[in-house]
Amino acid sequence: MGENQDETEKVAPARRGAVLGRIFRSQDGAAAIEFALLALPYFMIVFAILETFVAYTGEQLVANAVDTVARKLRTGSITAANTDRTAFRRTFCDEVSIMIKCSEEEIATPDKLWLDVRSFPSFADIPGNVPLNTSQDLDTASVNNYSPGAQKTINMVRAYYRWDVITDLLRPYITNIRPSGGRPNYFLIVETATFRNEDYP
Repeated sequence: MGENQDETEKVAPARRGAVLGRIFRSQDGAAAIEFALLALPYFMIVFAILETFVAYTGEQLVANAVDTVARKLRTGSITAANTDRTAFRRTFCDEVSIMIKCSEEEIATPDKLWLDVRSFPSFADIPGNVPLNTSQDLDTASVNNYSPGAQKTINMVRAYYRWDVITDLLRPYITNIRPSGGRPNYFLIVETATFRNEDYP
């Protein structure tokens, strides 16, 4: 009787150890837990790649449009006499329409796309900074100009486009303009072309 009891007492801890070992070795639900831990950073990386790719594609599109309209200004195809501000904005919007949609309202009253066309006495006088107002937003009052120069004048064409970031979680990390007013943070695309007009007829 005593011997059987001793054997039972020896077997019980061994069984408990085997059960605990099976619990700790169990892989049930491990994949779900790992996914839950890694899903957020994984999807943030994926969306960051997509957002950055689309934004830089839009930036290249705006750069190409600036080069195209600048060439038309340089050669006299577009002048202050034959093209007004609205027609110029419509021409620019046609160049970016494959990806950036400009409504007639946007063409008439800018909100996202701002075009700054001016002439200067010298290349050194052309501003190199992005004008911001007291709210750290784009100073739209100083970038809404359309006054191209005549033959042989030095000109600048600069486009500003407020590119909205779709993914809220990423907006603080991939935007470069963070206004203190009501507008959400956005990525500001800025493209510039400077040139001297040709001696066109």
